Amino acid sequence: MLLKEKTAVVTGGSQGIGAAISIELAREGADVCLTYRKHEAEAERYAEEIRGLGRKALALKCDISSFAEAEGVIQKALEAFGHVDILVNNAGMNWDGVSWKMTEEQWDRVISVNLKGYFNFVRQVAPLMKDRKYGKIINITSINGLRGKFGQTNYSASKAGIIGFTKALAKELGSFGVNVNAVAPGLIETAMLKASDAREKIVEMAMTEIVLKRLGQPEDLANVVAFLASDKARHITGEGIKVDGGQYI
Repeated sequence: MLLKEKTAVVTGGSQGIGAAISIELAREGADVCLTYRKHEAEAERYAEEIRGLGRKALALKCDISSFAEAEGVIQKALEAFGHVDILVNNAGMNWDGVSWKMTEEQWDRVISVNLKGYFNFVRQVAPLMKDRKYGKIINITSINGLRGKFGQTNYSASKAGIIGFTKALAKELGSFGVNVNAVAPGLIETAMLKASDAREKIVEMAMTEIVLKRLGQPEDLANVVAFLASDKARHITGEGIKVDGGQYI
C-alpha cells in the first residue's frame, strides 16, 4: 500500500470526485477525514466504507469558506489521527453567469469557496507539515482555470488562482519536504452530471474536444491524487497535471 500509516484530509468528500479520492486513499492505507457541507448521509456512508477497509474515518460538516470551521476540522483530525500527512483541497462550487449579468454575490461566493477555502485549509496544515518536514498537498483545479470558459468568469478565475497558489506554495514549502501539486480535470462523469437536464448537450460538446473519446470517471482523478500523495511522487512539486482525456489539447 502506497499510503500505509498516513493520514489524509479531503474536503468535499461526500460525493463525486471527493468521495472517489477518499476511498482510493483509504485503499492505499490512509486514515481519512472527509468534509461535507450538505450531504451528511452520503458522507457517513463513505466514512463507513473506509472503516470497512480497516482504516479510521471521520466525516465532518464544514463550510470551507469559513477560516474558523477549517481550523476546527484540522483540530478534530489531529485529535483522531495524531497528525495530518495529506491534504486534498477538492470542495468547490460554480454559480454561472455571463460577466455583464453576474452579481457581486455570485462572484464573491465562488471566489470565497473555491479559492479562499483552499487557503483556509492550507493555513492550518502548512505549519504542521513544515515542522514535521513532511507533507503532501494536492489542490483540485480545472482545465477551465487554464483556458477559461464562457459564462464562468468567476469559476475560471478561482481555478486559475488555485494554479498560481499551488506554484507559490510549492516554492514556500519545498525546502521543508512538502510537495504541493494541482490536478486539473476535464469533464468527469459524476452523479451531478448524470442528473443534469443538460447532460446530453454537455457530453456532446465535450466529446468534440476529448481525444480519447470517453468521459473521465472520478476514479481516473483519484488514481492520480493517490500517486501524488505517495512517496513515489517525491520529486514532483509545483505541477498542474491535467486529467482530461486530451480535452485541453
